[in-house]
Amino acid sequence: MESALSEIEFLALSSNRVAVLRRLVRERHTRTDLAVATGASQATLGRILRDFEDRSWIRRAEGGYVATATGELVADGFLDLLEIMEIEGELRPIVRYLPTDALGVDLRRFKDATITVPSGTKPNAPVKRVLDILRTAESVRVFSHAFNEGSLTVIEERASAGEMTSRGVFSRRALDAVADDDGLRRRLDSLLDTPAAKVRVRDGEIPLAVTVADGVVHMLLRDTNGVLQASVDTDETAVRTWATETFGEYWETAEPVDRDELVH
Repeated sequence: MESALSEIEFLALSSNRVAVLRRLVRERHTRTDLAVATGASQATLGRILRDFEDRSWIRRAEGGYVATATGELVADGFLDLLEIMEIEGELRPIVRYLPTDALGVDLRRFKDATITVPSGTKPNAPVKRVLDILRTAESVRVFSHAFNEGSLTVIEERASAGEMTSRGVFSRRALDAVADDDGLRRRLDSLLDTPAAKVRVRDGEIPLAVTVADGVVHMLLRDTNGVLQASVDTDETAVRTWATETFGEYWETAEPVDRDELVH
């Protein structure tokens, strides 16, 4: 263990070592190639190459260098860890708001996700992000524990104009909240009259607020008090597959909205 940790530290303490190993795993490079690619001095590069040769991570080949089988093994593991830590760093500020038990996809799939958080000048930035996505989408699927007034407005307006098809599944709690809000109730009532839109209600829990707009999956994240904290969106294939399949499961176990439930 001690020896393995010291080797990890050896790599981790030098971005130049990581950059050189990464390039030699991909293909053969000359010393000049590596100097240009990394910006490392000749003295630094010389030490790195000697250290790698001493560990049998690289070998000389046709005037250059290339990774050995063990060099590739080390690079694969280390670069995987590096990627995981980069993703963790991105998700760290918002992970407490992610209902990970209900999120049926590896967090590594959020590598290139867009994370939007409120700020002093843009407190509604996460909602604005989903509205921007909705304004250009042609097909929308939503499953959520709450209605968002902005999203509902855009969907109702565009579906009524024939610019979008929409399907939504909401929890019974979300529907009860609409009945207590005149503005939301009018919007939903209008949406129910739109042929291009269908809305169902589900008695079971829906722990996430997810919008699938064309190929983009967007999630609004709230704290335990219901306060909006962030949003995450991505077009990654595995996340889209999970969201589409989850929507389908909720849709099949839901029923059409009874208009009488919108009036207390």
